[in-house]
Amino acid sequence: MQYREDKVSGNKLSILGLGCMRFSRNMDETERMILTAIDSGVNYFDTAYMYQNSEETLGRILGKHKKRSSVFIATKLPLIMCKCPDDFDKFFNKELERLQTDHIDYYLMHMITDTAQWEIFRGWDIEQWIDEKKREGKIRQSGFSFHGSRGEFLKILNSSRQWDFCQIQYNYSDENYQAGKEGLKAAFAKGIPVMIMEPLLGGRLATGLPKEALRVFAKADSSLTPAAWGLRWLWNQDEVTCVLSGMNTVTQMEDNIRSADNFHPLTGTEMEVYKEIVGIFSNAYKINCTGCNYCMPCPKSINIPGCFAAYNTSFAQNFRTGMVQYITNTAGMSKKSYGPRLCIECGKCEGHCPQHLPIRKLLKQVAGRMESLPIRIGLSIGRRLF
Repeated sequence: MQYREDKVSGNKLSILGLGCMRFSRNMDETERMILTAIDSGVNYFDTAYMYQNSEETLGRILGKHKKRSSVFIATKLPLIMCKCPDDFDKFFNKELERLQTDHIDYYLMHMITDTAQWEIFRGWDIEQWIDEKKREGKIRQSGFSFHGSRGEFLKILNSSRQWDFCQIQYNYSDENYQAGKEGLKAAFAKGIPVMIMEPLLGGRLATGLPKEALRVFAKADSSLTPAAWGLRWLWNQDEVTCVLSGMNTVTQMEDNIRSADNFHPLTGTEMEVYKEIVGIFSNAYKINCTGCNYCMPCPKSINIPGCFAAYNTSFAQNFRTGMVQYITNTAGMSKKSYGPRLCIECGKCEGHCPQHLPIRKLLKQVAGRMESLPIRIGLSIGRRLF
């Protein structure tokens, strides 16, 4: 495993970190994956209060195998769930309990979107609360995860708060999205470690690439998986400290560990390959949804990420494959389906979307393509037959 130094703390962090949002439902598989990661030198584990069963699972496995001292745990204060200053302690203490630990190595303010939002929490004395926890040794490094515009990121980064690290979404499909390359370089210039989330765009750069893109990668180097290509692009940048991959199988873990172990700087020819892939990907994928599920549950039970995934597949692969996926994701052959036409436009989903997608508008777009009148008639006939 290769490591990069967190220049604020002096910690040596593995260039590959385990993002714990998408743990497998198979607990035995998850346990094997976590232990494989640790045995292979992965020492940064990123979870959050809002990731269902993630903190409990990680804490239980680390405790069972007495591995807590072998890793750095990163978790997050769920700002959108905080209704008053007392909630800071309520959520933090629950996280310590779940993780079976007396301290958090890297603690993030979860999902900061702009300075206006941060100022509300500053008014609740959150900075004093963080500093108190650091004096007590319960928080070792304090940072923030960001889901807003580049300009707002720079304001947060350059505010009076002395951040120890930050976390941004960044991958080769759009290096100017959100904080982007400019934000990455700005944080590096301040000596602040940068952790990368969604390096494979919710898995789309690993398993959802158009066939044409797969052929380009295979022609360039058939020994590398699409996931390896995605991770290597990030590691090629000195400003990146740790890349968080949301692996959920041992096979995925082993593949990514091999990539981390064997990483070397990219050649000019390899960089040209990414440019070609970005062009193909941009033409094929219409909705930049990572499948994080923050928009769920929908009051009308619409499977929003599933609708978007099927819609994208209908362009990236072919309409038939996308339609099969759509019918599955929306229970299209059931008497009570959950398609986008059920949307009541309440806007609840948009308030929670880290990508700031216009979900209500996009659901109409999906319905127009995936639920045209002929298709609705066909599904109606199919439901009567089955």
